[in-house]
Amino acid sequence: MAATAGFLRPASLRYEFGRQDVDAYYDGWTDIGALWREVFNPLDAGGSGRVLPDLWDPVTDRATRSAYVSLPPGGVLVVHGPLLLGHWFPFDLSVHLRLSPAALARRTEQDQRWTLPAFARYEAEVRPAESADVVVRADGPRHPAWNGGAAS
Repeated sequence: MAATAGFLRPASLRYEFGRQDVDAYYDGWTDIGALWREVFNPLDAGGSGRVLPDLWDPVTDRATRSAYVSLPPGGVLVVHGPLLLGHWFPFDLSVHLRLSPAALARRTEQDQRWTLPAFARYEAEVRPAESADVVVRADGPRHPAWNGGAAS
């Protein structure tokens, strides 16, 4: 399993335009190049099959120094995090957890609400509900609704 939280850029880069810059959050917080290099490229045909589960600890703002993990033939790697679609990652299956704007606002912690415009931009530009293989409506966390495929 690999979480995008383990592939955030160093704080000096994430916060270059301020700690709550929406565009920087949307475009620059996650190290997309490192995800390609350390997670996706090793799984290509002829790749090593060795994946780095994380690279950077955003709390300590230092490299994690995690060991590589060898994915066995036929193994499954789950990559999760916000704003993942739209980077042309070679997902075999993509699942988008969709929240209405109102539900997202209700469920976002007060100190993180500044990120909401980035999610609105993601919906408008990437249209993840149209490109994901599976869309799960998650407005009610106790009652998720699967639509059986990408939304129409």
